[in-house]
Amino acid sequence: MSYHQPSRREILKPIELLVFAAVAGTFAGLIVLMSTRDITLALIFFGVAFIVTLVGIAMFALSVKPGDLEKKDIHEQDSGH
Repeated sequence: MSYHQPSRREILKPIELLVFAAVAGTFAGLIVLMSTRDITLALIFFGVAFIVTLVGIAMFALSVKPGDLEKKDIHEQDSGH
């Protein structure tokens, strides 16, 4: 059984997606804050935009078909246990 050491890019990918969702949430929160001057409403919009962005990214990630190399890796990981 060979152990696959994840690359730095594979390790940081979830963090990149969380940062992207946080940026989208911050943008929505700042727009609401600048237009309404209500911090509570801005925080609510930040949270909603953050969650909706994360769910959207997850749906896009699920829709991508794995390549041949990924299929081989998944098969090796499943049969190794």
